[in-house]
Amino acid sequence: MNRDDFEFEVRHVGINCENEEEADAVAQRFEDVFGFTKKAGNSSIFAGTGVEVMKTNYLGKNGHIAVATNDIEKAKAYLAVQGIEFDEESAKYKNGKMVAIYLREEFGGFAVHLVQK
Repeated sequence: MNRDDFEFEVRHVGINCENEEEADAVAQRFEDVFGFTKKAGNSSIFAGTGVEVMKTNYLGKNGHIAVATNDIEKAKAYLAVQGIEFDEESAKYKNGKMVAIYLREEFGGFAVHLVQK
């Protein structure tokens, strides 16, 4: 398997907040300054599609970075050969196929997870 078998792209950046009010204020600031429309969910508020503001502290000291790939299983296998370890308990599945998984390592205080495109 080689790197040309799949692609990576940043899907969104997640910002950890202490509570829903703080998350709403951060998302509102992105909306006010950049016009990124807020959309509230159960555990987070998105500002546009590129910023996810968490309603509580989640994985990563500062938050998380979602990296999308066209083939999560191949990407995971490729990265494992490179020495990257995964938090298998974080894996999420839909219809029996993996759709997300976190790396064990943080990058600059951010947890990183792969997501299926």
